[in-house]
Amino acid sequence: MTAMTSSARPLLNRRLAEFGTTIFAEMSALALSTGSINLGQGFPDTDGPEEIREAAVRALRDGRGNQYPPGPGVPELRTAIAAHQERRYALPYDPDTEVLVTAGATEAIAATLLALVEPGDEVIAFEPYYDSYAACIAMAGGTRVPVTLRPDHASASFRLDLDELRDAVTDRTRLLLINTPHNPTGTVLTREELAFIAELAVERDLLVVTDEVYEHLVYDDAEHLPLATFPGMRERTVSIGSAGKTFSFTGWKVGWVTAAPGLVSAVRSAKQFLTYVASGPFQYAVAEALALPDTYFEAFRADMRAKRDVLAAGLTEAGFEVFRPAGTYFITTDIRPLGESDGFAFCRSLPERAGVVAIPNAVFYDHREAGAPFVRFAFCKQTEVLEEAAKRLKAAW
Repeated sequence: MTAMTSSARPLLNRRLAEFGTTIFAEMSALALSTGSINLGQGFPDTDGPEEIREAAVRALRDGRGNQYPPGPGVPELRTAIAAHQERRYALPYDPDTEVLVTAGATEAIAATLLALVEPGDEVIAFEPYYDSYAACIAMAGGTRVPVTLRPDHASASFRLDLDELRDAVTDRTRLLLINTPHNPTGTVLTREELAFIAELAVERDLLVVTDEVYEHLVYDDAEHLPLATFPGMRERTVSIGSAGKTFSFTGWKVGWVTAAPGLVSAVRSAKQFLTYVASGPFQYAVAEALALPDTYFEAFRADMRAKRDVLAAGLTEAGFEVFRPAGTYFITTDIRPLGESDGFAFCRSLPERAGVVAIPNAVFYDHREAGAPFVRFAFCKQTEVLEEAAKRLKAAW
């Protein structure tokens, strides 16, 4: 029930009226109350590298970051972020004017949209999308324009229709909000798709925000290519990264923005009135994490790929149609082979039926009917947990 004042006026403003408690909170609570295996919310069930955790402890003990850190982020982390971008992608950024540390990628998205979107501006986002996109666009007063990634059953993947994207751009379009590797579908945009997006952005003079938090989790033949590396995109792209997904410390909430100085200055203007600063000691630890050798990133990716394969095989054996992700740590499935078609009802009954929790993809869609039969499972868990979940699901059907 919507909270009301004595004058019967809703307490929640109309921009956010469509957003209640997130599905993640609901399903995680259901996992706790039923003792189910939680493959819904995307957090690992083990911590990241011990030396990075100890770096945070050392920063705490040394008194680094226990008081307000600098607004843009501690210099050590900004320098490490810039070095990471240049080392991996040949993208040079000035750590003083082109890097901004945020309270996770979620704040980076919020601050960027609040800074760059005027009321009435249209923002194109790929549907299904991470749920905070819709809320942040609403808070900025923008108009959400979804472009749907369509399931391709032959390739067991979701793909972008480039003609549909072009047709979605109007004179009111301000910004493209791109997520690759893509949550929840696991799609990784190809070089050809990214080149098309870059040409479209330049042609129509659009800003682009790229959510790249799963940049280190790409599998098989997929490759993560930052949009900022494409012609004409360095000066119009805000790239967003995060330590949580790469180093398995999601509770630390350390994210960042890299962009041209004018864009970073704009985002910082909004960010300073959100958290102001956050995660002081953890910033020093993440600076050390970003400097880990390539062997860390390779081993992390290989481990997640193996876990993907375990869960994908188990879901297939249980009767789901599995869309094999090229990136992230989520698997999208189609429940229709199980005789089901309503993802919400399926996920709410799944804990009792199988002792497993998942997320209905429809919550990530404006066009709910397009996402109705799809359900997302997270595989960022211990292998034995995934094997047990697969066993339970197979026994339930």
